[in-house]
Amino acid sequence: MKAKYALRAMCALARADGGRPRGGRLQARTIAEHSRAPGKFLETILVDLRQAGFIDSRRGQKGGHALARPADQIMIGDLIRAIDGPLAPVRCASVSAYQPCSDCPDPDACSLRSLMREARDAISDVLDRRSLHDLAQAPGSSLAALAGDSA
Repeated sequence: MKAKYALRAMCALARADGGRPRGGRLQARTIAEHSRAPGKFLETILVDLRQAGFIDSRRGQKGGHALARPADQIMIGDLIRAIDGPLAPVRCASVSAYQPCSDCPDPDACSLRSLMREARDAISDVLDRRSLHDLAQAPGSSLAALAGDSA
């Protein structure tokens, strides 16, 4: 759920600045409206996005939030990993956060791990090939429509 709101918020920022880093800044309240996220919940997500280097935040009258780098250089898979963690459905199938199952005698021969790695690879293949720009500009995208009013 956190990643869904993070992606919506990032789309709003991408549309606000035309995909340029540090372009149009949006207030958290405006981002919350466009992402349909509860304000306090979105604030924690914006902190996570800033700490992960995806957004630049400033306080003050001309402050707000903006993309830290161009939208076409921000991959959806990286955003999801930063907010929700590894893409693998189970830890033993993760590439970045592998942890063997305590009750598995041979992870290399485990058919469940093999299946979950295949699922993880398929998810990664899709999400790591799509940029924030692709998502924000997708025709008919509800995310693009939500964010489109902010520009």
